Amino acid sequence: MPMNDLLRGTPYRDIRVPGEAAEDAQVRRALDLAARVGELMLRCGAGAPQVVGSVAAVAASAGVDVIEVDITLQSLLVQASSSSGRPHTLLRVVRRTRHDYARLAAVHELVEGLADGSIDSRDADRLLREIKRTPRRFSVTAVSVASAVLASSVAVMIGASPAAAVITVLVVLVVTGVNRVHSGFDLPEFYGNAINALVATVLAGLAYAVATLVGSPLGEQDFAFIVAGGIVAMLPGRTMAAAIEDVLFGFPLTGAGRLLSVLVALMGLIIGIGAGLKVMLWITTVLDTQFVSPTVLELRTDQGALVTALLGALFVGLSAAVTVQSRARLILPTGLLSVGAATIGAILQRSLEFGVITATGFAAIALGAVGRVVAAGLRVPSMVIIVPASFALLPGLTIFRGLYELVAVGGASAGSLTIQSGLTTLLSAGAVLLAIATGTVFGEILTSRWDTSVRGERPKGSDAG
Repeated sequence: MPMNDLLRGTPYRDIRVPGEAAEDAQVRRALDLAARVGELMLRCGAGAPQVVGSVAAVAASAGVDVIEVDITLQSLLVQASSSSGRPHTLLRVVRRTRHDYARLAAVHELVEGLADGSIDSRDADRLLREIKRTPRRFSVTAVSVASAVLASSVAVMIGASPAAAVITVLVVLVVTGVNRVHSGFDLPEFYGNAINALVATVLAGLAYAVATLVGSPLGEQDFAFIVAGGIVAMLPGRTMAAAIEDVLFGFPLTGAGRLLSVLVALMGLIIGIGAGLKVMLWITTVLDTQFVSPTVLELRTDQGALVTALLGALFVGLSAAVTVQSRARLILPTGLLSVGAATIGAILQRSLEFGVITATGFAAIALGAVGRVVAAGLRVPSMVIIVPASFALLPGLTIFRGLYELVAVGGASAGSLTIQSGLTTLLSAGAVLLAIATGTVFGEILTSRWDTSVRGERPKGSDAG
């Protein structure tokens, strides 16, 4: 495929492509460097379009005129021919991924340096090794606390009381401890999500029951807010965004694989939450007490105070940036973008009475458009700030409502209308997830042409910090 086609729409589209093929040794070195760059990006959670663009840019800067790149979720295959006509092929396999956006930003700086000629291929090889050896920015404890703050902030956004916000933090911290225990058994993600969701739901229910017994100011709807916050903290939003982007940009096999992974992860969450609700219903039946009032079904994401919701969105963005191991200097921009997206969504829903799916879609488009420009100005990949900023739009409460309709109400009245209502609500949550992914990608497309005009001087050096 012509190199210019691979570079179109990327931050490296102005790179000078060699007019003829290089010798065997140079092609081999270029492919090795490009393949290792692509492998590291896949390992850190990058989508296929970003990986292909970076691989092509590295290869072109190292003297390759034409390259073939093939990505199939876990593998990266690159091929090019030398001036003698001899083909060279390299294969890299990535069996596990760990989201590390600080490392992605460092790789982006490295590729930009190669593209503008400030870094040669030998220096790039050394810098790439340094990036791979750099420890992760935030410790496991810091990420755990950030996940708890993220869940609590989501609960506050949708109307949780201060007591519920504190309980959400405690619940997620306990779930994090449980996750560490079963991680030692190397369970697949499906089982881990089911266990975590079950524990989170039961703990939230027990907290509500205890608070009710002691007369604590914990409203009956706070149970739903606590679980909804936990759902957002566990949702595979990063993988969902990468999957949709892969499909939209011509990588259907990779996108289908990611989407199947998202579906399985969501099913684990749904089964765990459903089982937790069943446990709570069984306990309340035995004790002859009331569980959560059906008014839970009337809860909406826009019923909380606007100022509180926007403050919660700020902390969602800040904490989400920590959970994806972003750079310290990117945390505040991520938080501000999160507030901006939440503000647009809130205005469309509260003032203009847009539906939640439409409002979320427009908010996601704005987030993608502004995020792309901000990322270009900061000289980082757009996904490292757009993906965590989009967490404020995730439909945790909608997922809980759908499960509550299926389990709590459907269990008492097995009418088909109630079951259909629960399924419809869950499909609505899926539509919101799709609106977020497609909206952010569309927003990026709208402003991608201004990448080069907003970029300043390239910062000297490259690190993952």
